[in-house]
Amino acid sequence: MYLGTEVNSRRFIEAVLWINRTGAPWRDLPPHYGNGNSIYKRFARWCDQGIWGHMLAHVADDPDREHLILDSTVVRAHPYAAGAATKNGGQADQALGRRRGGFSTKIHVSVDGVGNPLRLIRTPGQAGDSPQAARLLAGLSPERVSGDRADDTNDLRQQRADQGAEAVIPAHPRRTEPVADDTHWEKERHLVACFINTIKHVRRVFSRFEKLDSRSMGFLQVTSVLIWLRYMSNVNRT
Repeated sequence: MYLGTEVNSRRFIEAVLWINRTGAPWRDLPPHYGNGNSIYKRFARWCDQGIWGHMLAHVADDPDREHLILDSTVVRAHPYAAGAATKNGGQADQALGRRRGGFSTKIHVSVDGVGNPLRLIRTPGQAGDSPQAARLLAGLSPERVSGDRADDTNDLRQQRADQGAEAVIPAHPRRTEPVADDTHWEKERHLVACFINTIKHVRRVFSRFEKLDSRSMGFLQVTSVLIWLRYMSNVNRT
């Protein structure tokens, strides 16, 4: 797959990072990065070809699998995000919905034992957490899985037990049968909260402007790659 020359690719990546950090429209991209429309079209191609996802998979190839943590967060969608074309599946296929907070998208995430992202899923804002748990854990074999009360289902606990893993999940208020509560490992859930706090400092993730979910996911994957690179840089430095 041809990704362009080293110089052009570096300038393109820097342009995407500028848009990602500032949340500015593509037309406001500073001229020294290149033509905003051309940069956007290349960014969109990389989204469609899954290149950003491949980057994330490459840097996340050696996670701490001992302990995986699940959580989700809601981001508000700008009115500009509405109205995806029918040829793209329409708005119904773009992970956009409405909940008490308004027009929104929900980001479901699983992080490893040091808080680095492994799986990212986006759903309409009103979607529940527990239906996404299996997808967040697919292909992973941790020793224990942490989640919040929204993830407390018998199916998830049974799946973890069948794999020989511990489920560290507080009991849902409607649960009638008591379950074991490991308060030590529950405290480790702050790692996923820290990850969510970090991505919400990025304006293009904090607010959704893209009509197509693939474009919005591209920015989320770029941000996750940066988090992994920062972590690896700190590890190598020590």
